[in-house]
Amino acid sequence: MSQKLVAVVDYGMGNLRSVSKAAEHVSNSNTKVIVTSHPDEIELADAIIFPGQGAAKACMNALRETGMIHPIQKAAKEKPFLGICMGLQVLMSHSDENNGIDCLDVIKGNVKHFDIAEHTELKVPHMGWNQINQTVDHPLWQNIPQDSRFYYVHSYFVQPENKDYIAGQTTHGETFPAALSHKNLFAIQAHPEKSADHGLQLLKNFLQWNGQ
Repeated sequence: MSQKLVAVVDYGMGNLRSVSKAAEHVSNSNTKVIVTSHPDEIELADAIIFPGQGAAKACMNALRETGMIHPIQKAAKEKPFLGICMGLQVLMSHSDENNGIDCLDVIKGNVKHFDIAEHTELKVPHMGWNQINQTVDHPLWQNIPQDSRFYYVHSYFVQPENKDYIAGQTTHGETFPAALSHKNLFAIQAHPEKSADHGLQLLKNFLQWNGQ
């Protein structure tokens, strides 16, 4: 059996070491996890993890400078692909962050700022543990109980045009998409690498997933 190559996308932002270490921790001996900013390694990889935190504009600029925009767009349509936090948001068409920025347009829709002014007890950014209500049966939810808690750090959330893409929801003042899925792509707003056993289970599920 040939070795499975999993590429963790490095665009100079995000918790790359913890993501790659968590993936390595749950991988089998036949899986190799690399951290890369090289377009050719993304094209060669069997699966992609696209993590991140920070600002959408800086993310898009870094992807442009490294020549990774097209390889990521292509991979997101062709091979098992996991987006995490900013790696979910920049898959959308447009983000309201940084006075508005065009994103990768892999998933039609927008990224919006929380509007929870009437919930004075809540803060933005949404930071800490919160439940995900799984709205579809998906291989990446396998062995993760309904309404399990995951760790979040974000001020913006995604709004896909096609609501059928929503794989999970979370409520922070307003209910927002916690995860999107479509064919070979799964993307989550929370940080599985910071979400203890349930997060590790999601990463393990991804590494075993063939994208179907």
